[in-house]
Amino acid sequence: MNKSLVLGFTLLSFLLTACGAGATSVPTSETAAPVSSPTDTLVPTVELVPASAPTDAPAAVVSFANDVMPILQSRCINCHGGQDTKAGLSVASYNTLMAGSEHGPVVIAGDPANSLLIQSIQQGKMPKRGPKLTPDQLQILIDWIMAGALNN
Repeated sequence: MNKSLVLGFTLLSFLLTACGAGATSVPTSETAAPVSSPTDTLVPTVELVPASAPTDAPAAVVSFANDVMPILQSRCINCHGGQDTKAGLSVASYNTLMAGSEHGPVVIAGDPANSLLIQSIQQGKMPKRGPKLTPDQLQILIDWIMAGALNN
């Protein structure tokens, strides 16, 4: 086996180990068995998976009741809930939020970039009073809308 091939396998093994794939062994010139192939080269049979590829772990599901509603109650309900619904928007329930405001829909399922709720928060327009949303809270809203803005 030539040195560049051994070096290639060694590098591949190192990268797989560093990425957590855990290669079990690397053939070296001392331990490698002769290989018969038309081109007399080895072709690794390792399937490399991009870092952004989905894993077998289930994706975290953002729940309206458990994740989104607490944010709306802590940051939005004072001006957009109960008797007080500025601009005709109530965030008191899923149905009233999805009904929108006098400006139309505020949530467009699957499209956070065009959802007025996200635009207003990102532009610093909302909330007008009280503390702004944290980046984590904003991300929860974006993820919820991106996943289809489900009533879950």
